[in-house]
Amino acid sequence: METFSKLSSLLLRALETREPTVDLLESFVDHWKSITNYYIQTTDDSRPVKQTEIPWCLRQMLDILVYEEKQQVEDTGPCMEYLLQHKLLETLCTLGKAQYPPGMVQQVLLFFSKLLSQIQKPLLQLVGVYRPVQKLIGLCALPGSHTEKEEAQFLLVVCSRVKQDPHMLRYLLQVTQPAASDQSQPCARASNRSTEPPLPSSQSDSSTGSPVPSESGLLSALLQLAQSQRASVCLKAFESLLLLSALQSESSGEVLADHTQLGELLAGRLLQRYCLLPLESLDPGEVQSWPHTPWSSQFSHCRSDLRSESSASNHMTNFFSWLDFLDHLMREAPQVLAVKLAQCVHRFWLFDVLQPQLLHTCEQVVLVSTSILCVAVRVVQSSSLLDQLVHFLLRTHTLTPLLVQRCDHISDQISLASLSLVEELLQKPHRDILDILVLRFLQSRSYLSPPAAGQEDRPQERHQNSEDSDDLEEDPFFSDSLLFSDSQLLLPPLSSSSSASPSGLGSAADVVNSFLCLVPVQVRSAQLLQEGGYESYVHDAHTQVTQCESLSLSWDWPLSLPPSSGEEDEFFEGHLLKVLFDRLGRVLEQPYELNLKVTALLSRLSAFQHPLLQEYLLNPYIHLSHCSTSLFSVLIRLMGDLVQRVQQVSGLTDRLVNTRRDLLGLNHAAGLEHLTLLRGVVVLEEFCKELAAIAFVKLPLDQQRLTWTSRDSPGPAETHLDQQRLTWTSRDRNPST
Repeated sequence: METFSKLSSLLLRALETREPTVDLLESFVDHWKSITNYYIQTTDDSRPVKQTEIPWCLRQMLDILVYEEKQQVEDTGPCMEYLLQHKLLETLCTLGKAQYPPGMVQQVLLFFSKLLSQIQKPLLQLVGVYRPVQKLIGLCALPGSHTEKEEAQFLLVVCSRVKQDPHMLRYLLQVTQPAASDQSQPCARASNRSTEPPLPSSQSDSSTGSPVPSESGLLSALLQLAQSQRASVCLKAFESLLLLSALQSESSGEVLADHTQLGELLAGRLLQRYCLLPLESLDPGEVQSWPHTPWSSQFSHCRSDLRSESSASNHMTNFFSWLDFLDHLMREAPQVLAVKLAQCVHRFWLFDVLQPQLLHTCEQVVLVSTSILCVAVRVVQSSSLLDQLVHFLLRTHTLTPLLVQRCDHISDQISLASLSLVEELLQKPHRDILDILVLRFLQSRSYLSPPAAGQEDRPQERHQNSEDSDDLEEDPFFSDSLLFSDSQLLLPPLSSSSSASPSGLGSAADVVNSFLCLVPVQVRSAQLLQEGGYESYVHDAHTQVTQCESLSLSWDWPLSLPPSSGEEDEFFEGHLLKVLFDRLGRVLEQPYELNLKVTALLSRLSAFQHPLLQEYLLNPYIHLSHCSTSLFSVLIRLMGDLVQRVQQVSGLTDRLVNTRRDLLGLNHAAGLEHLTLLRGVVVLEEFCKELAAIAFVKLPLDQQRLTWTSRDSPGPAETHLDQQRLTWTSRDRNPST
């Protein structure tokens, strides 16, 4: 029995090793003839293709081609030669286009997809392959198509093969030679469109007439399939677009940027989705807090019931997911293509649509468009798209001054939205933001009085308490009640032998104590609820300073202060700092949420490691020129105003404790008198502690002074604001141990 088995095995091996070439070719030709004979012999035009032998014959032909390639290591096999010489792929495209028998195009798409994916040799380089592929691409994404699944798979396979042979992109897109005049026309048409503010009610109607260029071929088919209601089709179309855009060959990016309308098509799709947003009914607060929407999240939306398509939530998801997709695509694309796409987004969406809405007279339109910009700035990570956003917001002469001025708008909602936009900008890794908004105004250092211009060259003596007191008493708004003895300081003053801090500052302990001592003792309430002093903010201050430092590492900021101009020029701190100082000066009479946002912005600016910001915002000892203000001088005057105002409040201590408990969520202060004033006092106390913590983190301290105990602070050093509490959570300022 064993001998018989061995003999059978030997016979089988002999059959397998027999030369199969003739048999394979004959079989391949027979299957093809079976397909052609069907058209000769059959007269039933209505019989579906799945009820014929055509699908089976195509599968057999494909199996033969795959098997043949495995046997033919180098040369092209006879079956592949037959397919190319007799233009079988061309014929299949013609049969698919004719849809005879019904459903034939589906079988053709499946055959092409498997052929391109299973054959390892580069087929697209062959004229007999890429031309039929071009024709079949033209049959994809046609109106009323029932083969979206097969079309998406076919296009994904084509894009995958293009990734392996990037030079084939030009041939598939049928790009022959540059046409500069033709390519400039879409840009000219886009720039000449009207910029009149659109009415909110026409937001949905404008999508029908949006200036989206048209382009036939691969890109158009992919963008059409990207709108499919089938999640799998959508996903494959998106993946195909990413594959094409991420081609890293030298010519691919230029081909897509200069010889196609990919940028216009993608930006036009963003505009279409934006125009579906019902601006008149959106809640600005909900928009501003919209979570990051990954581009893949829209596929679950595609599977949702069509009846929910008109909801504002779905339109928001569609818009922000497409924005995230564009941002992701620009991060992966070559620089030339990423820049082109970002410019198209700027031109189609930011300039043509969003700018008129930001300049609109309707408060609702301004609020919603500003809130959408906040989210856009927050989620964008592509450097090219961020460049265009910064250019739009900070270098548009009709828009930039208005956006900053709106931080101090008569409408608190518009002010809050505008401040939030500035806050989002300060989180982004772009040097121009700080340069344009703040640093260029401080560069001359004309905020210093002429005698103090060379203060960095003089011995440091400002840390002595007697001179500090004299300086403070020179301000008519500074009350005697604001001066404290050494026992009330959180850090003991350093001796005269201690090393001075750079940039002309006093010692770190002096700077920290200067901010802490601003708040009069009679209005302090943190220690009454066993909350910590400024040390409870040190952890968050360190985190924020580290974040700001990581952002600015590549910005080549100077390590030392520039020389002072020495001239008595009138100093202007810039529109942003002026608005923030004005808002800070009204902290006792404006809403709590605005106070949090203003102090958050000032803290953020103080955390950056630029010598000018360090000197102007965190140095209490600089001698200001005439009519100049600094953060510390604004706080001094504010404390003087505070002392006068609280004299009219009876039972001040109990009211402050109740207010703080209310902000912590421990009770509700509904109907509490002087609520705005009391909340402003609490914000000021916490803000001064936060500035002290930032100064503590940024300035070098004598190592012997780094330790302190709870008896050195007005409250237990171990306590801090709990994460569950409300006082400082709205701007993420709760320190964690």
